[in-house]
Amino acid sequence: MNDYIVRATAADAQIRAFACSTRGVAEAARQAHNTSPVVTAALGRLLSAGAMMGSMLKGEKDLLTLQIKGDGPIQGLTVTADSLGNVKGYANVSDVILPANAVGKLDVAGAVGHGTLSVIKDMGLKEPYVGQTLLQTSEIAEDLTYYFATSEQVPSSVGLGVLMNRDNTVKQAGGFILQLMPFAADEVIDRLEQNLNKVTSVTSLLDAGNTPEQMLEILLEGLNPEMNDTLSVNFSCNCNRKKIEKVLISLGKQEIKDMIDDGQEIEVNCHFCNTHYKFSVDELKELYKKSR
Repeated sequence: MNDYIVRATAADAQIRAFACSTRGVAEAARQAHNTSPVVTAALGRLLSAGAMMGSMLKGEKDLLTLQIKGDGPIQGLTVTADSLGNVKGYANVSDVILPANAVGKLDVAGAVGHGTLSVIKDMGLKEPYVGQTLLQTSEIAEDLTYYFATSEQVPSSVGLGVLMNRDNTVKQAGGFILQLMPFAADEVIDRLEQNLNKVTSVTSLLDAGNTPEQMLEILLEGLNPEMNDTLSVNFSCNCNRKKIEKVLISLGKQEIKDMIDDGQEIEVNCHFCNTHYKFSVDELKELYKKSR
């Protein structure tokens, strides 16, 4: 099954809802960055959140960046998504190994540590919108729930999960975001809370074979959910050789001359997808001619 997001409303538009299945995205990120299981879980959760929050953007060129900076061994995570279902991301340290937490799960909170969550929305204006909150649990879902409530004043419930196979590949990944509109009635809020209390985890829903639509049917039971549309999700990076050349040219003549004088080919890596770009001395000389 391909990865996708379903967007829905419920209770006569008193609730807007998103759910996604992102196993392929999380696995693509794991392969690209050779992440350890706990890093795969952390990055996979943030990729799911990024994809769903990206789908909330209005313009085709709008971009969302989620950035976590923490004092744990991962040090930080960065995910970027657009409104079309394209998402990419990386962890600052990809090979963190930690013992399981107190309930026998991957210790994402321990790997992330204490720190901040930043949400950056670039919507083509002079300055991007930046919202920042302190991490509450460092489990990522609860931190985003807190962000929505404090920075955007939108009462929300966020669930995210990644389940690993014994061979450390991704078995399940996905999540949901449920948001209450300002006019939501008390009985709607009460019913939603009752439904949420019945759900143990996102991964248990996915591992039971539920699609994103079925996840929302469970979460919004008794609230007349209406599925509006779906959006494919892909781990996709827009880097290419031309863009890397422009970055090198922007370094200026002296920097490029120093590289040429070293007499060695250089290698440039893309943080987001870990693609390697190599440039020979002759190619550097061509870039030198184009630089200032």
